[in-house]
Amino acid sequence: MKMAAEDKTKGQEVSEGWPEEGELVIATVKEISPYGAYVTLDEYGNKEGFLHLSEVSTSWVRNIRDFVREGRKVVLKVLRVDLNRGQVDLSLKRVTDRERREALLEWRRRRRGRFLLNLLSQRLKQPYVKVYEEFGRKLEEFFGGLYEAFEEACEKGEEKLLKAGIPPEVARDIVAIAIERIKVPTVKISGTLELSCMKPKGVEVIRKTLMDLETLGKKGDATINIYVIGSPKYRVEVMAKDYKVAEKLLQEVIDRASQEMKRAGGTFAFKREG
Repeated sequence: MKMAAEDKTKGQEVSEGWPEEGELVIATVKEISPYGAYVTLDEYGNKEGFLHLSEVSTSWVRNIRDFVREGRKVVLKVLRVDLNRGQVDLSLKRVTDRERREALLEWRRRRRGRFLLNLLSQRLKQPYVKVYEEFGRKLEEFFGGLYEAFEEACEKGEEKLLKAGIPPEVARDIVAIAIERIKVPTVKISGTLELSCMKPKGVEVIRKTLMDLETLGKKGDATINIYVIGSPKYRVEVMAKDYKVAEKLLQEVIDRASQEMKRAGGTFAFKREG
């Protein structure tokens, strides 16, 4: 069972429990040994874990420091948790690039959210743990996270904070902190579509498909732009406030384009950039 406690040195809550098998964790490399690396689990009260040399990479590891170094943050997957020995076995090679990118993004958002809540506790002149228990939990339950709550407050004001059960005077403070501290980010991912259709009216089919793809971005706070590179190649750019939204939308573009070309008897290919 995971319990939250206050980290007195950082003004944030950490888990008093243990991670679960298969979970991705953020860790700090503490010590390199001939057999692997000892790490501390950042969000589990700095409990210790071990990354065995065999779990560092799918290829031969000549020098473990080519992959991990003391003091660096790494994203690792939990293989086993031995409560009797107090040991957590971890893997680096089983974490995909996408998982690593998303885990780091989520960790940064959680850390940023705790920092913003700490600013609120200072403004209210109340201990962080009291502010978290009284308001932080409500924000997490309603918005899915602390940072998400402040981000929403920055974009849309007090209305949803009040619906979450936050008192008006506290909601005003949250909005003020959010406006002062948050710059809503925009990320961009892109790739190249290759669409070809030799059937009658094939050009019209492709044109309509591209127009329909651009409208997918209008469903939310994201934008899809498509540019002609030179038939049959088209550049697709997806801009959104975070990578999860952008990645999901790009996948929708790929799926829709593939389906439309298959239905029209054409061909489809996609190459990701970056």
